[in-house]
Amino acid sequence: METTVATVADDGQEKATGGEKEWFPLESNPELLNFFSRRLGFDSSAQEFVDVFSTESWALEMIGQPASAVMVLFPTQGDKVKQRRREMHDEAKANSDTSPNLWYAKQRIRNACGTIAVLHALANCPKQIRDSIQQSSWLSSFLHKCPASLPPEEKAEILESDTELERMHDHATGALCNATSRGALGEKVDMHFVTFVCVDGKLYELDGRVDEGPICHGETTQDHLLRDTCDVVKRYMEADPSEMRFTLVALAPKSTDT
Repeated sequence: METTVATVADDGQEKATGGEKEWFPLESNPELLNFFSRRLGFDSSAQEFVDVFSTESWALEMIGQPASAVMVLFPTQGDKVKQRRREMHDEAKANSDTSPNLWYAKQRIRNACGTIAVLHALANCPKQIRDSIQQSSWLSSFLHKCPASLPPEEKAEILESDTELERMHDHATGALCNATSRGALGEKVDMHFVTFVCVDGKLYELDGRVDEGPICHGETTQDHLLRDTCDVVKRYMEADPSEMRFTLVALAPKSTDT
């Protein structure tokens, strides 16, 4: 599995659900994601985004536990991977009862999949992590007016009209901690972010583009979230062993190593 931080997320030829607005894509880069999440209002003193260098056990043992969320960047244009995801999503429809506590938003802005994935990660953290969100921050205010119970399409409309979020996203894509230039608007990059979270004992894959909404991959626990996410991602990767452009980033307890 390749974990190049210079990879950026886009929607390739697959359209976001609705609007015409377009942003610069966000890098899959833990330093950038931590910078961005702090600007949103997330307290990264205890939890931070870190690279997951492989789906194998040796790499998972390097990550602080339990992980709060896992963001996955993957190619959108390969037919084999797309077909495998479609098959697994069809299998998951048997687990279609979605927890009312799951926070999920649709994506209406092109190239916003990185920011939507970050919001899916932060909004679905365990309660003790969410409680540390800065009370006067954008994130605190946003989650107050966009609770889990608000329909995903309405969340998307609010996000689309939020100029402060757009400004923070734009600032992040041009920040010095990026490993690559953000390029030009309109460039095609066939990569896309999704987020995996554990809510009420279920493993959910959250992708703001898909018609079916949250995908439930069965039971999990917070302690097993990272491992169970990697099991799902392995099945995606096995569909096309020649495709190496998969990147995983976990939101996990901060290392105490000095």
